[in-house]
Parts: sequence; C-alpha cells; structure tokens
Amino acid sequence: MKFISQLKRSHYCGEIDRRNENQNVVLMGWVNTRRDHGGLVFIDLRDRSGLVQVVLNPNQEACKAAKDTRGEFVVAIEGKVRVRPEGMRNPNLKTGEIEIVGERIEILSEARTVPFEPGDEKVSETLRLKYRYLDLRSPRLQAHLMKRHEVMMAVREGLHSKGFIEIETPILYKSTPEGARDYLVPSRVNPGMFYALPQSPQTLKQLLMIGGIDKYFQIARCFRDEDLRADRQPEFSQIDVEMSFVDRDDVMKVAEDLMRYVWQKIKGVDIGDLPVMTYTEAMNRFGCDKPDLRIAWELKDLTEKLRDSSFKTFSDVAGRGGSIKGLFVPAQFSRGQIDKLTEKAKQMGAKGLAYIKVDEKNQISSPIAKFFDENELREIYTACGGAKSGSVFIVADDFAATCAALSTLRLHLAHELGAVDTSRDRFLWVVDFPLLEYSPEEKRWVACHHPFTAPKDENLAALVQKDESEFPRLKAKAYDLVCNGHEIAGGSIRIHRGETQKAMFDALGLTEDEIQLKFGFFIEALTYGTPPHGGIAWGLDRLVMILCGTDAIREVIAFPKTAKATDLMADAPSPVSREQLIELGIRLIER
Repeated sequence: MKFISQLKRSHYCGEIDRRNENQNVVLMGWVNTRRDHGGLVFIDLRDRSGLVQVVLNPNQEACKAAKDTRGEFVVAIEGKVRVRPEGMRNPNLKTGEIEIVGERIEILSEARTVPFEPGDEKVSETLRLKYRYLDLRSPRLQAHLMKRHEVMMAVREGLHSKGFIEIETPILYKSTPEGARDYLVPSRVNPGMFYALPQSPQTLKQLLMIGGIDKYFQIARCFRDEDLRADRQPEFSQIDVEMSFVDRDDVMKVAEDLMRYVWQKIKGVDIGDLPVMTYTEAMNRFGCDKPDLRIAWELKDLTEKLRDSSFKTFSDVAGRGGSIKGLFVPAQFSRGQIDKLTEKAKQMGAKGLAYIKVDEKNQISSPIAKFFDENELREIYTACGGAKSGSVFIVADDFAATCAALSTLRLHLAHELGAVDTSRDRFLWVVDFPLLEYSPEEKRWVACHHPFTAPKDENLAALVQKDESEFPRLKAKAYDLVCNGHEIAGGSIRIHRGETQKAMFDALGLTEDEIQLKFGFFIEALTYGTPPHGGIAWGLDRLVMILCGTDAIREVIAFPKTAKATDLMADAPSPVSREQLIELGIRLIER
C-alpha cells in the first residue's frame, strides 16, 4: 500500500480551489458517486470538508482501479489540480471551479452496498440510528458535530479568559437524589453497595468552592433515568460553572457575557442586552416560565373582568381563586379545527376551551353568546388584544392548568400559522422562581430547583422558622436563561450556611437519618468555612441544537439514544452473562 506509507494526504477534498492550480495533490476519502463515461471515469470524492471532482483515465496503468470503485469505497488518489473550462463549473459546489486530473488511484477499503445513501433524509430515523456510522458521513451531521466542537472551544476560551479553571469530577459517585431517578452501578468489591452516575456535579462543584477553587467549570457528562422528549437524552452534556463570593447578578453577567461570546464566535451576531422577567410575570403573560419571545402573542388576564359573569363556569373559577385567561390569534378556525384545539387544551389539564370569533365582515360569534350580550363579547374580545378579524381562546381553571393549556395553544398555533419570527434568536432571563412547591402525590414540600438553592434574603426567616403558611410565597435566588422558548441554562445562588441547609432539608420532610445517609458528608463540609457561592449550567446539547437550527438534540449528538433510551446501533441495553451477575451478587426476578 504505497499510499499511507509513502504518499501522505496533502489536502482535504473541500479545501482545494483555483489557487491550487497545477499543484500535485494527494487526497483520501469516500467515493460519493462514480460516473463512467467510456473513456473517462468521474469520481466525486468526499471527506468531512466536502466534495471534489476527480477525472481518471482508466486505461492508464496507474488508474485501472478506477473501474472497480463503487459508492462508499475508501480510496486514495494522486493527481493535479486544473481549473474547469467556462460552462463546466459547478457554482453549487465549494470546489466547483476546479477538478483533479487523477494520475494514480488505490482502493484502501471496499464497501458493501449500503442500506441507504449518507445524507438521504427520506430514510427513516430508525434505520439511520441503526446505521449511525453511515449517517455520520452525511454533510448535515458532520456540520452539526463540527459546530458542537466550535461551541465547546468557544466556551473554554470564554471561561478561561475570565479566570475559570476546568476540573473533572467523578462519574462514579454517591446517590444524592435531585429530582430524577439515578442510574445505579453495583460495586463488585463492596457487595450490596452502589455508585450512582451523576445527575449533575452539584454537590461536587460546591465542595470545590469550599476547597477554595473560586472559579470552576467543566463540560460534564450527566445521567438521568427519566422519560424522554425530543430535547432530552438519558445521558447528556452540560457546561457546568460555579464561582465564589458572588450574588445573582454576578453569575448572570458571566453567563450573559459567555453567550454573547459564543453567538458572536459561531454566528457572528451580537445578542445585545438580555431582558429580565420574573417568574410570575412570565407565567401571567405567556403561560410558561420559558416563553418564546419570537411569538408576539400574549395571554391576557380576564379573572376580575369575568368574576361576576352570569356564565357560572367563569364566576365559579374566579370565586375559588382560579384563573381566567384569553389569547387572541389573528386567524379564523373551523369547528373541526377548534374541536382539535379543545382536545389539546384538555390534554394539558384544562376542562374545556371557550372561544369568540370575529369574521372579515365584523360579525361576532361564540358558543358562550347566550351568557353575554354582543357588547360584552366585544369587550372581552378587545381585552384579549383582538383587532379586526380573528379568534380569542379562553380557558378558566386553576392557574397551572389555564397557563399550560393556553401556552401550548400559543406555541402550536404560532408554528402552524407561521407567526414565529425566525430572523433572530430571542433571549430572556427568568428570575425569582418559587423556592418550594407542594407535591400532592408525595404529600410534602419539594424543591422547585434543587435542595441547595438559597432563598431570597427576605424569605430566609420563614424557612428557618418552618413557617409553612409562608412556604407558597418563598422565592429562590434562582435564574434561568431562555432562548427561543428553550431553557438553555439554569442556576442559583447556593445555601452556604449549615443551619440554612438543615432548615431546607427539614422543609422537604427529610429525617435526621435520611439527611445523614444522603448528605452527611456535605453538611459536615459546610461547617468548615464556606464562601457565598453560586453557579449555572447550560445544556450543551440543547445549546448546539439551537445554533444548528434543528429541533432534536439527536441531530447534534454523535451516538444518541432513542425515545425509549435504547441504542439501536449497538443494541443496548442488553442482557449480561449469569457469571457477571453472580460476581456482582445480583439476582434477576421476573416483573
């Protein structure tokens, strides 16, 4: 094999242009297409940088292998660069002005007929995941992974310039439940004991602050055994940051500066100053805590306006402390379409969906018209932002159900009607989240963020004094960074005093034994002098997904899992041998 051992690759396929005219080059890659025109053979040679056309005379002794090549064969070619004649150039190809006149070709590796052509997006995702290594040859995925690399480099550059130190934390660690199920790893040398794969390096990065590291970051692998969505995976990467002697605004500034640096580096765009909105305002205006600001529509509160309504559904909801909200959509809908929207609202917990329509002739109609005269209907319509023709959708229910239903309709209809401004990315800080929420299933208070989040200063006394009547009103020093309706980062100022951390665990209903078993090491660490500290973590996969303009994080991960947390390529998870189980002291039972 003369190539590789003697003739080394001189260029990548996609980087050659007319400046290389008359140069001798050595290229290596995959045969994208082969066209036999009798006296000449044309090969489009592909590598990660792109395509280049190679012209070969198969009658030459050095080029006889050209007739034996097929798609996806790996070949090496030596030849000379020449500029294509006018009329023969391909403006759609980066290398379209030139071609390579091949003087020598060698087949480095043959290929079976592939189950699909790399880059064929008509192929089912199941097949593409099974043969992920073939799909990785597609320009689409290679561009996404290259952009992921660029983002990671930009993050490292940006944080290094601000004095942060990159430190790796353990993958095998202690189970410290943080909301989702842990992935457990049995210990062979400690029978009956288990490690847990980290859901995040939360306690570890706080211990680094106690250790005096001051500014830490890591691109960390995290694992959560939870139900999946298009933008979630059982294992994922997060950009993890923690810093000492800071408060909320300090962390938010570091995070904002980093996003500004990344967007400038990757997209050449200045994201400007980012707006800040409280959790309460976000919920009232948009129905969710991660609103997509590319959609102009907002929810309008009708609770007081309809409190004394003759329509009992509205008055009852208002009377029991519920919420009535409306959403104006500048479009007309058929009865069948409204029925489908009603089902969607019910799936989000709402009991129904009322509507008011105004057509192009200014005629108003509504199924609740018998409870209101025309002027009242028009007042409601106008109060929701209705102008000229369109539709107002109204939900009356508990606050959470009302917000969830209308927020879902807002997103769904905006995408259906093309009302999303995709010309730029829209960022938003959401702050002042609730510290605690009551779980009816568990019959106890749970942390909205995680149990290490500090309460706002004015709420500290109520937490320490265990005043449960105040728990619903406690606010956290927590903050989320939202982009285009996705939460791309979340963080908080941490509890740095042992008595406050103990009060938080008490509020969550943990017993002394549970606290010692799960967090004893951490509680003890807090007693040895802990600086005020806080941090933030970005979901790297979701961040790259937005920068690549795709809707699924599987598109930006080299080897992703399916929605059932399986790897179709490697057929994982899979059974293990009886001997391995015996060695670990594990017996399987039928479920």
